[in-house]
Amino acid sequence: MKNAMRRIFGGSFFLGILFSLCACNPSKEAISLEACPISHELEFGGVYIAKTIAEFNGLGFQCGDAVTVSFSNGYKLSEVPYYNGYYTANGEALLVGYPGYPYIKAAINNGDDLWNIAGLSENDTASISLAERGKFLDIQEARDLHYFDERSRYPSDAVFANFRSLSGGNIKANRVFRSASPCDNQHIRAPYVDLLAEEAGVEYIVNLADTEAKIDGYISEVGFASPHFLSLYRDGKVSLLGLNMNYASEDFRAKVLDGLRDMINHDGPCLIHCTEGKDRTGFYCALLEALCGASYEQIRTDYLITYQNYYFLDPVKDASKLQVIAESLLDPMMEALGSSAKAKAQAIQNGAIAYVSSGQNGLSPSEVSALQAQLC
Repeated sequence: MKNAMRRIFGGSFFLGILFSLCACNPSKEAISLEACPISHELEFGGVYIAKTIAEFNGLGFQCGDAVTVSFSNGYKLSEVPYYNGYYTANGEALLVGYPGYPYIKAAINNGDDLWNIAGLSENDTASISLAERGKFLDIQEARDLHYFDERSRYPSDAVFANFRSLSGGNIKANRVFRSASPCDNQHIRAPYVDLLAEEAGVEYIVNLADTEAKIDGYISEVGFASPHFLSLYRDGKVSLLGLNMNYASEDFRAKVLDGLRDMINHDGPCLIHCTEGKDRTGFYCALLEALCGASYEQIRTDYLITYQNYYFLDPVKDASKLQVIAESLLDPMMEALGSSAKAKAQAIQNGAIAYVSSGQNGLSPSEVSALQAQLC
């Protein structure tokens, strides 16, 4: 009888533990979004899924979760991370709830347009289910950085505007500047950039982010306060490249070459910018520095100043976090430029020259020399 009781209660106890584990297993949580309308996000490429970030999180999803995104045409992204930023490696899929986006978005990070890859149309829908709670939480927490749009929180106008001159390699002092946008004021920095650019004598701008339609929209906004930018724009001294984030693509490279050719044809100090002056600007400036013989450490130092400016990261106290940023963001850019973190300065320069010279529309040797003469 005692043995029988042990078997009964022992089995019940075991099943109770098993049921408890199943109930606590994060991958078993029944959280989902069903048959949601979608639209094509054209600027950077991807799929907007018509739920705001707050609405989506309100269903129980959390940044750092693994989710499965299924489209009604049969295309599926299995167990991809849900982040509030683009924290995956280049070419990897994710679901992102980026602050400021109208909806959550499925995309390929710095890769081809997911909308086209998946063969989607406006008649398709998306369903999302929780695959595993917190599977990518460690990466989410390491990369989750936020900045402020209040000038009073920053020590100077230049830090707030992420404004500085390039100095890597043999670049002439105060020849090329980089910054946040002087015209797109969504982060309240444009008037500060504009004034700093005027004080620095900037006579030409390479705008990596915008199109004419966007510029016209900025200018028409009540309170637009960037007179120096407006003067240069009306004088034809602003190149609009309208880059997406896929710096490994041929389309991106072709537009970069257009910007370099425009630089050859314009004298005077130049300003390079996108929206925040981080990613597209980081790539473009790394290329310019590489062409001028900069070492990896010089390029890295300049690249990370942006993260020190925006997020108050200290080079000593936050060294490990800055290293993660360099490895996950800058190093893939260097690889796209034909070099690596371990390459010597000459090899980095050779890779950059090959990058701008290759293909049908590549710069000629005389164009490369002319650009280097302007910069160095």
